[in-house]
Amino acid sequence: MDEKLAFKILNQVRDFYNQAAESFSLTRQKRWFEFEALLKNLSQGKEKILDFGCGNGRFSEIFEKEKYFGVDFSSSLIQLAKKRYPQKNFFLIDGLHLPFKDEFFDFVFSIAVFHHIPSQKLRIKVLKEIKRVLKKDGIFLLSVWYLWSKISIWKLILKFTLEKLIGKNKMDFFDLYLPWQGKYLRYFHLFSKNSLKKEVKKAGFSVEKVFVLKRGKEKNLILIAKK
Repeated sequence: MDEKLAFKILNQVRDFYNQAAESFSLTRQKRWFEFEALLKNLSQGKEKILDFGCGNGRFSEIFEKEKYFGVDFSSSLIQLAKKRYPQKNFFLIDGLHLPFKDEFFDFVFSIAVFHHIPSQKLRIKVLKEIKRVLKKDGIFLLSVWYLWSKISIWKLILKFTLEKLIGKNKMDFFDLYLPWQGKYLRYFHLFSKNSLKKEVKKAGFSVEKVFVLKRGKEKNLILIAKK
């Protein structure tokens, strides 16, 4: 995918979250137990923690005010987060750059965000920026959707792959648009264990573990890495 198209899609993703912020936030009121247990375990003793793609800030409840920093590129979601948790630290970012000095954080996590970043080039840029603000031996937890078992996803894969092969689709393989609430389309990239691991390693991280975490009927691909 060329860079011009990648930034166009990135802006579409931002527009979606700005336009659908209120209704989207209503579907993200509770903290997911599976992630909460994992985050608590990995963040024990950490002084500064970054929530990359914090949305409405629901995971901030797990952490003390002084330790937690949440960032998102949706101004609407950041406004909701600040209104919901006025005592916590939230920052609006452009999606590619973080307003923090080098080696500022001990632990960075990103839940269900990375798959919305178009093109490997932009994803690597984001990963390198996260690596920049992470301390040496700091921990990075990354979660993406794992939808390979869904028949509807295979139909989308077939559709977008055929369109790519005949030149109608300029996105990368396994780039898809998924309907949401019948009136929105959201871009996402479908990762396998190997493809996610390769991208994170390409950005300079040391990958510790990659596994599938079940959340009710849903599945998420989890990667844990160190700087």
